[in-house]
Amino acid sequence: MSTNLMSTNLKDQPSTNVDNAVELPQRLHHNARVVRDHERTRQFYQDIIGMPLLATWAEVGQFPDFPERKISFCHTFYGLSDGGALAFFGFADPEVYEVYKAKVQSGFNHIALAVSSELQDQIKQKLEKAGHKTTFIDHGYCQSLYVSDPDELTLEFTSDPKNAAEIGEWQAETARGTLARWVAGDRTPNNNLRHR
Repeated sequence: MSTNLMSTNLKDQPSTNVDNAVELPQRLHHNARVVRDHERTRQFYQDIIGMPLLATWAEVGQFPDFPERKISFCHTFYGLSDGGALAFFGFADPEVYEVYKAKVQSGFNHIALAVSSELQDQIKQKLEKAGHKTTFIDHGYCQSLYVSDPDELTLEFTSDPKNAAEIGEWQAETARGTLARWVAGDRTPNNNLRHR
């Protein structure tokens, strides 16, 4: 079993936890968001975080919300080590941005990226040096560094504890039962690992 809690091999899980799918998605290809300023976004993700700009697609398209005209847009991709990416759409017309930007931002709606604890520390230092406020929470099953990007998207840089494999095995055995109890109204916490 992987030492990364969130990359547990699903083929090894009991059939009660995973549908008997023939094939599962391989990895995150990309997660896309809308941004106001592509250069500001590039500076944050490439210059501060260190994610390389892999591709930039400049395009023109027709969109249902603007049937009377063609829209100029740019789609960028910033690389992750597994081949996936964070992607961002920017529009030439600010009116189009206002229509398509994310409407609700909160810490509960976020992207979490797996990092080593060493890289997590490096990212924290670079973010704070660049003037970005960070928050750190030890959830017990992972340690999380949170920051908002220039468009207020919450990013989490997550490192695993040394006992992540044990935690993963315990969760593989108990996740379905805990969820069933919670849905049925038993809201008893099961995270005795959490620290602040």
